Amino acid sequence: MNPLPEAVSVVMRSFNEGWAIGDTLRELFDQDFPGEIDLIVIDSGSSDESLELIRQESRARLIEIPLGTYVPGPVLNLGAREARHDWIVYLNADAKPVGRDWLVNLLRPCLDDPQFGAAFSRQIPRPDCQAVFAHDYDRCFGPERESVNWDHFFSMVSCVTHRSVLDKVPIREDLQYAEDDEWTRRLIEHGYHVLYAIDSVAMHSHNYTLKQTYKRSFGDSKAAAATSTVEPRAMNYHYYVFLGWLRDSLKDARWCLKNGHTAGIPHAAAVRMAQRLGRRDGYHAGWKHYQRQA
Repeated sequence: MNPLPEAVSVVMRSFNEGWAIGDTLRELFDQDFPGEIDLIVIDSGSSDESLELIRQESRARLIEIPLGTYVPGPVLNLGAREARHDWIVYLNADAKPVGRDWLVNLLRPCLDDPQFGAAFSRQIPRPDCQAVFAHDYDRCFGPERESVNWDHFFSMVSCVTHRSVLDKVPIREDLQYAEDDEWTRRLIEHGYHVLYAIDSVAMHSHNYTLKQTYKRSFGDSKAAAATSTVEPRAMNYHYYVFLGWLRDSLKDARWCLKNGHTAGIPHAAAVRMAQRLGRRDGYHAGWKHYQRQA
């Protein structure tokens, strides 16, 4: 096995996550990693205690961008340009590394793969995570994850890449959502491998409202339409929304019953409808924006 790198740069995105960033910073610098950890934090206009907590960490380099100007791609590429080292880790401010081996376990799968492009950590939900979202983390990251059978899955929340990869395939800068999905699909098209570092674990979850759920699903689906060849008519109300919602809700009900979350079944059904409507509306909007008006 190739040795661990002598140093890594960590790029952290921050916005009003003072409730979590202190834990994230503490766990980051408590890793059993023998080399240097160079940290760049890019904050996009926090108004809570985030900036104070970042400035208290002397090892962090803080870059502030104006409120309302955040777009993922430019921020992620800026962080890579500011990085002092070639191994670049992306870690969200609210994604707490679990255990002192998070970083080593994230790096190890990459070292012996000559076609390595990126690797991502397993994510586990926070203790207060609502059932429907906890089910999603199980589907995406669990030991028996469904995502292994999907056409593609990746998460930028806790991941690693290399400067040579970003130089060849930079992150697209015109997408407000799903930039990580689009970037890693292009990595694969260029012959790179995208790896799942299941032993590297980060705690990260959100309890979205129905409005937030719709908005996020709309944004992700609009971004996906930028490169998708699926015709908008496939995203219809009868098959995609209603029947898809029914399948999702039945899966949630089985998971909730199995895991003792029976009370979460009605909420899960409402969330799944918001997701299906958001994806349908977002895809139609994205097809028009990126393809029909191109």
